[in-house]
Amino acid sequence: MARSTKRRTKHRGNAAGMIESRGATGGRPGGSSQKNGGKPRGGGRVDPRLREPTWRSAFIRALIAAGIFVAVMLALKGNPVSVALTGVILLGLYTPFGFYTDRFFYRRRMAKLGQQDRTKK
Repeated sequence: MARSTKRRTKHRGNAAGMIESRGATGGRPGGSSQKNGGKPRGGGRVDPRLREPTWRSAFIRALIAAGIFVAVMLALKGNPVSVALTGVILLGLYTPFGFYTDRFFYRRRMAKLGQQDRTKK
C-alpha cells in the first residue's frame, strides 16, 4: 500500500554535496541575528576581556589568592592565628587593587577598540 503522506528526511544534501540538518538552512552567516543585538545565539559566551569588571569578580579572585597564601603558610608551619589574620588583611587589600587594575585595563582596551566607555558617568 502506498504512503499517503510524504516521508520527511532527516538530512538533505545541497548542490555542493554538503549535508544540512533540517531547520539549519535559513541561518544567517556568522551565527548572529539582528534581533538580539548581534550576540551569539544559544547563550554563547562573550569574550571575558570585553566584560566590564565587577567587585564580585575581584573579590573572588582575591579570595582565591588569599586562600592559597594561607594554605602555603600553614603548610610551612606558620602560626594559625597570625596566618589567618594576615589572610584577612590580604583579602582586604587584594580586592580593591584587583578591581581598579581590571578597570584600568578594561578602559584601555575599550579605548583601543574605539568603543564608548560605559563606566564613566
